[in-house]
Amino acid sequence: MGKIDMGNLGLSQRFITESTLYASLYVGRIISQYKDLYKVVTENGELTATISGKFRFAIKTLSNYPAVGDFVMLDRNDDVGGNAIIHHVLTRKSAFIRKAAGTSNDEQVVASNIDTVFICMSLNNDFNLRRLERYLGVAWDSRAIPVIVLTKADLCDNLPQKMLELDAVACGVDVIVTSSMSEDGYVSVNNYIASGKTIAFVGSSGVGKSTLINRLMDENSLATQAIRNDDKGRHTTTRRELIVLPGGGVVIDTPGMRELGIESADLSKTFAEIDELSTKCKFHDCTHTSEPNCAVQKAINDGLLSEERLANYLKLKKEAKYEGLNSKQIETEKFTAMFAEAGGMKNARKFIKEKNKKRQGF
Repeated sequence: MGKIDMGNLGLSQRFITESTLYASLYVGRIISQYKDLYKVVTENGELTATISGKFRFAIKTLSNYPAVGDFVMLDRNDDVGGNAIIHHVLTRKSAFIRKAAGTSNDEQVVASNIDTVFICMSLNNDFNLRRLERYLGVAWDSRAIPVIVLTKADLCDNLPQKMLELDAVACGVDVIVTSSMSEDGYVSVNNYIASGKTIAFVGSSGVGKSTLINRLMDENSLATQAIRNDDKGRHTTTRRELIVLPGGGVVIDTPGMRELGIESADLSKTFAEIDELSTKCKFHDCTHTSEPNCAVQKAINDGLLSEERLANYLKLKKEAKYEGLNSKQIETEKFTAMFAEAGGMKNARKFIKEKNKKRQGF
């Protein structure tokens, strides 16, 4: 197997120069992560890596941990002799950060070293300037260059008006208008992609991100790039989150990038009929599961609302609730929800205390 072109994967001169500071180490780029293991690509192919004990000890915040897209320094550049060891993360030129409530220690890097981020928004039901403003803020904050991709133009009957509204928030950002993400969207976006460039997509589900990524991948991109696909090790993930594009450059498609901004998604518009029905429930905090006189459940029984649609609504609300929280905060939220009917956290703590006493034989 021939050498992999690391320049095509974004290894620019600035990273090469910084890498010379670390003698006897090799440079690689993280393409996916599964718990404490990282899949890294080097000029010799893919390998599985973990961070060194010294590096782990020196890490002060979550954002210092390696992330998908990072260039890292390794003790080897092939998969001989077990897992490679990551000793350093090279200085990021951009970073998408999930900010949790609390201190800066709760900032986690979702993806790094992205050159261009495409903010996808459809011109029909999904058109929401407030959400777009948040995405633009996240993009500029990351130091990547945003490009707005408006989809489903064929379903929009007042395009000039919407473009006028967009001008007020776009502030000079390039805007691509497409009717189909698989046809004209592919051509327009492809103009921004080149060897050595890293791109990513954000936006609500259903606006065509996956369609476009699949089209850019040409379905065979990994095979054509001759990167190993044997996924050695039973604990490694088979999902690549950094994908080499056959035409040059790479796309980062992590779950974290897809989930960015879920809490700002306007669920009240997307599920307007459920919110309307909710006002008719007996209890104002009805969960629409087992409460008596629930208008939402009645609508399902009457065939006016599908169970799948309610399930999707509840799933998005749950994601919005937990988005941006660290594991301890999520645990607290879940305990609060679990014991809400029995006095909240006060009873949860009492419950845990009693459980511990029983364990200890008191």
